[in-house]
Amino acid sequence: MRILHFSDLHIGVENYGRIDPATGLSTRLGDFLAALDEVVDFATTQDVDLVLLAGDAYKGRDPSQTHQREFAARLYRIVSAGIPVFLLVGNHDLPNASSRANAVEIFPTLQVPNVHIGDNLEVYPVATPAGPLQVLAVPWPRRGRLITREESRGMTIDEVRAEIESRMTDAIDLRIGELDPDVPAILTGHLTVNGATVGTERSMMLGNDHVLLASALHRPELEYVALGHIHKYQVLRQEAPRMVYSGSLQRVDFSEEKDEKGFCVIDLDPTAERGRRLKDFQFQHINARRFVTVDVVIAPGEPDPTGAVLRAIDRHEVEDAVVRVRIKLPAEAEPALREGEIRQALQSAHYIAAVSREVEGARRTRIAPGDSEGLQPMQALRLYLEDRGADARRTEKMLRYAEELMGEVETGETPELL
Repeated sequence: MRILHFSDLHIGVENYGRIDPATGLSTRLGDFLAALDEVVDFATTQDVDLVLLAGDAYKGRDPSQTHQREFAARLYRIVSAGIPVFLLVGNHDLPNASSRANAVEIFPTLQVPNVHIGDNLEVYPVATPAGPLQVLAVPWPRRGRLITREESRGMTIDEVRAEIESRMTDAIDLRIGELDPDVPAILTGHLTVNGATVGTERSMMLGNDHVLLASALHRPELEYVALGHIHKYQVLRQEAPRMVYSGSLQRVDFSEEKDEKGFCVIDLDPTAERGRRLKDFQFQHINARRFVTVDVVIAPGEPDPTGAVLRAIDRHEVEDAVVRVRIKLPAEAEPALREGEIRQALQSAHYIAAVSREVEGARRTRIAPGDSEGLQPMQALRLYLEDRGADARRTEKMLRYAEELMGEVETGETPELL
């Protein structure tokens, strides 16, 4: 039985893109769809028995009709080949009000065959070409389903979070007890596991995340643990059951510049005894858009600051990449910096994210006016935080708060505090 595990597709992310004149759509949408096409091509040609998306199909809770059309077309290719698909609900798939549908709920509503939606913490039986499989789904937790307002009254946010995490752990333990030992079982979760790291190798302990201990998921009744939510590919446990974040298919920002991108392929032997069914595991790299940072420090007395920057660019592979150039220079060198020549040297790049300069003695990081045109608010905030040297933890926390505030302004609805 062969399972393909990927996560955090995030169709709709258009940071660092431009309009493709051939389609009228963002080139970054093309990047994300091309990555998904690699998944589909592998699944339909390499005897895959189940395709599992461990959460976050879209960038946001309200995908456009175009994004839904493109995603559905690729799902259709998979299920038309007789391969079932399991879609776990992630935090980006959830509405900001409990009465609204999630972003992938349309598929069971339309009774699309062979598409399973994991929107509850429960065991889902899935029939695959290689036989039956049990999938224990742990979607992104919704506060209202785990603790009532009456129960949380008088509790601090940290106390509520701890109680939710405790109840999630208890619920997982209960569901694992329901598993049939004669049928292979895997767990898929969209959450943060203690000890996981983001692309900057910092511990992912964001304020709004529910953090579960690895021991809550690393259970001998399971053959594999397929995780989503963190964009960095990483194997948290090598020993059975192998516990893996597949990571996102495409880089979303510069914090993922050095990360590997791809998906996981798991081979199980259903005839083997429980806990010993994993026979092979492979990480398949894909052709993800590269992000490149060119850092240049201009020494005092440098006679040709522009030449120093151009030489630094030559040492990097910038063709078809999203590129940012960060220049640190003394105040006396700034007038000699010819930005037009620097941009000319970056013509082969897919997108110039920024050519910024930090003038020593006067803290002043500047993004050129041309770079700011067309920036979305979230993209502008991210650029500002990155140029200010904010670490990954603070950046993601600030962006999440900003997104919640913008959502509240747009809809007039107050999002759930998770």
